[in-house]
Amino acid sequence: EVQLVESGGGLVQAGGSLRLSCATSGFIFKDYAIGWFRQAPGKEREGVSCINTKVDSTYHTGSVKGRFTISSDNAKNTVYLQMNSLQPEDTAVYFCAAADWIHCSGYGPVTSSEYEFWGQGTQVTVSS
Repeated sequence: EVQLVESGGGLVQAGGSLRLSCATSGFIFKDYAIGWFRQAPGKEREGVSCINTKVDSTYHTGSVKGRFTISSDNAKNTVYLQMNSLQPEDTAVYFCAAADWIHCSGYGPVTSSEYEFWGQGTQVTVSS
């Protein structure tokens, strides 16, 4: 059974940092790209970052580039999203998802329709 479990969300003041984790199981980790998405109330789900450990590529969407960093621990089948300089507009439910590795080329974008397996999400709230 494929499982993705997010953790690490919470409440933080503007300018602060959080590190999200996505623990995965049930599939061959290197054969899949892992993406991070977020959805704020009343807004569409947005692709934030992805990582492809098969070809060692990562991608971050423009609004988070330079502030967020995606990484992986292949031994733990876990992907992280380090989020620095958080702003109120980063407030959302953050989801991780898995897709065939070809769906994270490193050139973007991260498209939710290409991702097959999803976690339950973790809330990130940034206060001003």
